[in-house]
Amino acid sequence: MGEVTIHVNGKPYLVGCEDGDEARLAALAADFDAKVRGLGAQAALGETRLMLMGALVLADEAVAMAERVAAAEAEIERLQKLLDAADSRAVAALETAARKIEGLAGR
Repeated sequence: MGEVTIHVNGKPYLVGCEDGDEARLAALAADFDAKVRGLGAQAALGETRLMLMGALVLADEAVAMAERVAAAEAEIERLQKLLDAADSRAVAALETAARKIEGLAGR
């Protein structure tokens, strides 16, 4: 089990993680630290409230991203249906053309 010391709002925290995840955890902590410091610069908040607000900001971003992903997936599904319909029309047109060519060739 790995460990990494992260810094949030100028305070160090020793955090355990899976081996090899230290750099990712440090990057996540740096992002959280930036959010917390930004909030702290906007308003005088206690440590606990500052951490809570930072967590809520990140949760809001995660929910917004999940909504964007869901919308993108719905759009992909809509476009796939349009593509499938276009493919069906193209196949039908080719079959019709093939029958006409065969009819002309049989004359």
